Formats: sequence, C-alpha cells, structure tokens
Amino acid sequence: MSAYIAPSQIAERQLAYFAGKHVLVAGEAEDLFPVELAKSCESVTVYTTNYGYYRQLNNHSAVNCYFGAEFDQDTNADMILLYWPKAKAEAQYLLAMLLAKLGTDTEIVVVGENRSGVKSIEKMFKPYGPINKYDSARRCSFYWGQVSQTVEPFNIQDWFKTYQVSYNDVPLTIKSLPGVFSHGEFDIGSKLLLDTLPTLTGKVLDFGCGAGVLGAVMASTNADIELEMCDISALAVASSQATLAANGLTGRVFASDVYSDTSEDYQFIISNPPFHAGLDTSYSATETLLAHAPSKLKAKGNMYIVANSFLKYPPIIEQAFHNCETLNKTNKFAIYHASKA
Repeated sequence: MSAYIAPSQIAERQLAYFAGKHVLVAGEAEDLFPVELAKSCESVTVYTTNYGYYRQLNNHSAVNCYFGAEFDQDTNADMILLYWPKAKAEAQYLLAMLLAKLGTDTEIVVVGENRSGVKSIEKMFKPYGPINKYDSARRCSFYWGQVSQTVEPFNIQDWFKTYQVSYNDVPLTIKSLPGVFSHGEFDIGSKLLLDTLPTLTGKVLDFGCGAGVLGAVMASTNADIELEMCDISALAVASSQATLAANGLTGRVFASDVYSDTSEDYQFIISNPPFHAGLDTSYSATETLLAHAPSKLKAKGNMYIVANSFLKYPPIIEQAFHNCETLNKTNKFAIYHASKA
C-alpha cells in the first residue's frame, strides 16, 4: 500500500517529466511526495495555502516550503506540479497567480482525481497554451502543458468576491477569495448560531473563520470583545482580514492547525466548524476542537458551536466538559453549548 495519495502515485509513475527541472508544487497536495520528488529533479519548492500541510513539510530540508494566500517569493522554478484543488475557482486563482510569477515557457503538470473535475484543466489552460493528458491510473489523470502565451499580471485584489449581508439590520461587507467557505449569502447555520449567542465579553475565538462572517457580526454587535479568528487556510485568513478591514472592525486573524497557534485564555470559543477535507468528509479536526476546548478556555469559559444535526458531537462535548446542552435545533442544524466548570 503506497503512503501517497492517488494523484501523487500517478505523478510518481512519470518522474521522467521532472528530470532537470526546478519544480514548484501547489494545490491540494497532502503527502510527502515532494520530498521524494526532490531526488529526481533539480529542486522542489512547495507553495501551500494549508497551514497543516505547511507544518508537516516545513521540517524537511529537501524542500523549501511557503505558506500564504499569495506566492510572492523569488523563485527559479520552471515547472509547476499542480494538485487539482476541490474548488474550480481556486484552480483558476492558482494558475493566474503562479503563471504570472513564472511566465512564458513554464511547463506544468496537473494531477487530480477524475471525480474532482480535473478534466476542466483542458479548457482552463487554453489562454496560456497547449495541455494534454498523458496518463491515467487509480481514477486520476496526469496532464502536461506549457505556457506559450503572454500571461496577464496578477493582482490579488481582483480575486476577492464581495457581497453584502445584514444581521439585525446591521449591514456588513464580506470579502471572500476563491476556495473559501462562503455562500455569497448568509449561511443558515451561522445565522442560527448568532441568533442563539448571549452577549459576549472578554476574549473570543472564532474558530474556522472562513470569510469572516461570524467574526464580523460578533465584533459589530459586541463592541468590547477582544476578537481572535483562526483558520487552517491562508485564503480564509486573508478573506477574514479583508472582511474586518472593509467594515472598520478590529481583530487578530491568524493561521492555526486546530489549536496549534491559539491562546489558552478565551472566554468564548465560537465555531461553525468545517467537516470537509478535500473531496472527502473529515470530522477529525472538529473532534479535536471539541475534545481540547476546555484547555483553551478560562474558568467558566463557554463554547458554542453549530453543526449538522446528524453529527454525533454531544458525546464528545459531554466527555470533554462533563456538560452539553442543545440550545436550538432545526431539521438541519443544532446549536450546542458547553461551559468549563
């Protein structure tokens, strides 16, 4: 059984493509294949928007690893290995950014699961140059192409989607980069959570902040809180920072792999936690969020979360806090509250 995800396995079959190249890896990579790839090419640089993946790779000296919403490092890369991301708009964003950085004649390899829509690269790459499929295995495809056209300059500001939401007659501007959880409207679960919250005081953590809707509403309706917002995605961190700025609100927004970079003195932890990792459903981050929440709260601190009603979170919360109450419930969502004794 290979230790690599299927897209890496198909790339591993085609190592000859990478010989002599300075490779920039980007997209939905999530294993240590770049470390092995470094043995077969001149150099490997990994650019990731996933803070957990950055932490995993950062202690491997064989690769240079960069984390952020934009790749702005000096680079001698002449080839991109793009792991197809789950959001098509994120693929467009990554292509526009990286190809503007590397320019004409850049080679590109795109790998991805067929169910993820990797075939879209055939049409998406047309403005840049030719691309063709050269291999398929394990329900994945392997494309190789080359930039033959002049690439437009990249400006991250052009990629923010801006929309308005209103909560209790308070209008807010939300800014969201591609691939960030936001519906372009008020998420029903988030609204139910906000409707259920008490008046907030002290230090408040919006965990898994996405485009910053929850944090922006909490900051605008609770003037005295010390707001912190975290997410594993650099695109989410940049979106939340832009959302706060657009509304004249203040808060500390940072990347964290669950609780890796958070404080331990919160009065409130508030979350509409994600449960998708890549194309698959994943509950592990949320289960860690719930199980370790008491250690991040002050005495008498509180946690409020919204979750799909079918998820079995109350037993985990009960075990962590020795209490759990369901404050609100619809046929789709439930609001859970627990307090630290």
